[in-house]
Amino acid sequence: MADGDTLELRVGPVAKPLGDITVRMLGYNGSIPGTILKVAEGTEVAVHVENHGDLDTTVHWHGLRLENRYDGVPHETQAPIPVGGEFSYRIQFPDPGLYWYHPHIREDYTQELGLYGNILVLPADPDYWPPADRDLILTLDDILIEDGKVAPFSPTETSYAAMGRFGNRLLVAGDPDLRLTFRAGEVVRLWLTNTANTRVFNVALPGARMKLVGGDSGRVEYEEFVEQVLLAPSERIVVHVVVESPGELALEHHTPNRSYRLAAITVTEGAPSTAATEFGQLRRAPELEAERAQLDRWLAGAPDKFLTHVAQMDDPTAMSEAAGPVTYACPMHPDVTSAEPGRCPKCGMKLLAVSEPTATTDDDHAGMAHSGMDHSGMDHRGMDHGAAQGIEWEDDMVEVNRQTNSATTHWRFLDRTTGVDNPAIDWRFTVGDRVKIRLINEMASDHPMHHPFHLHGAGRFLVLARDGVTEPNLVWKDTVLVRTGESVDILLDVTNPGLWMAHCHIAEHMQSGMMFSFNVARR
Repeated sequence: MADGDTLELRVGPVAKPLGDITVRMLGYNGSIPGTILKVAEGTEVAVHVENHGDLDTTVHWHGLRLENRYDGVPHETQAPIPVGGEFSYRIQFPDPGLYWYHPHIREDYTQELGLYGNILVLPADPDYWPPADRDLILTLDDILIEDGKVAPFSPTETSYAAMGRFGNRLLVAGDPDLRLTFRAGEVVRLWLTNTANTRVFNVALPGARMKLVGGDSGRVEYEEFVEQVLLAPSERIVVHVVVESPGELALEHHTPNRSYRLAAITVTEGAPSTAATEFGQLRRAPELEAERAQLDRWLAGAPDKFLTHVAQMDDPTAMSEAAGPVTYACPMHPDVTSAEPGRCPKCGMKLLAVSEPTATTDDDHAGMAHSGMDHSGMDHRGMDHGAAQGIEWEDDMVEVNRQTNSATTHWRFLDRTTGVDNPAIDWRFTVGDRVKIRLINEMASDHPMHHPFHLHGAGRFLVLARDGVTEPNLVWKDTVLVRTGESVDILLDVTNPGLWMAHCHIAEHMQSGMMFSFNVARR
């Protein structure tokens, strides 16, 4: 799109083939993912949205530092677009990189059903990125299929509120069986976006050389060779890959327990390209080196804000238990039981009431049987919850998670400076401020779990440190994964006035209360 162009964006139902079944989903302009916008840094375009979907909607332009009135937050920056209604946005693109768009009403439903699309902002500097032969933009997602249909949703409450709605079919660029072709010796630039409700992806390409070149909002401080890259929900990663010989490879998702195939790749004959001859060079970003040079005072200084992540969870099983003796057990570690309420010594999870000591059976994970993925050899039972790199890689308490909803599970941000939580948080900044924020993912929670913390377009931030260890490779970000029990310091560069949101980007956590808004004044 050129500066001043207008995109027509239509929300509507899609009949989506998923292997041997076809399901009803939602899409932008009839496809999943939606239309990819390719624009130049510094331009502005209009997007005219028509809503022919199921619900009121908005479009949030994730990661873009744009005018507040076009941020897509219902009732704060705009009135929701009713079914049959329309709205026009004006979108600016001040920063190169990969961004995406999605609704901000019932994300647990609309995003799961396919309402997401990418935005590629091309840099004004032609040498900003290292050379590549071609670009490949891939969304990483999953969807929960049961009995040949998308698993049902509650029209009134968000379900799967404890852990989020894990899918049992992986979708890459909307495809459950994506097949790609590379040429030996060419450099492919992979633009990856995690659009899943809750799943963290750990992406590898065995048999290829992979180089990390960028993240959420542009290039990294220094390029480095990597074996894999981690993306929490809503994060983006940019990598260059090159395969030297013809053959068959697979893009994979690796967890501590196993691997999943994301896409099959056929590598045909070829010779090293000009880009490939420069692949071994590891370039540095001077603008981020300049930021590094002035970080010592921020690293040494006290945080301006302390924000903790906690959950309060009513026992979803207590009301259904028969009268009589009650035992309390951990849904994550069924071998942990107690005669009294308490917490699991292994993971910190709140013990839930059961009428007798529990034993997990294969039926507890029957939802996985409908998967188009191969889960053979995968055992969800007895996983060391909270210790597998501080990430919940799978739904390890399927039936309990299914019963939790936004009425019984309350995810909260707590401002440790003032002692208030969620809607009562009253952060006020001014354009030009730099603010050090400490994000603390407390173990003293009814359900300790990782959280991808996302800040809307008030600015962008650098990750300073994790558990006191300085972040080794800077990149401008809008989302950071805060693992279970972890403390993360970020430095927010405040650039845009208005009322802005901050929230967990696990859709079910946000819908269950893990969000608040803050004000930025003009200087």
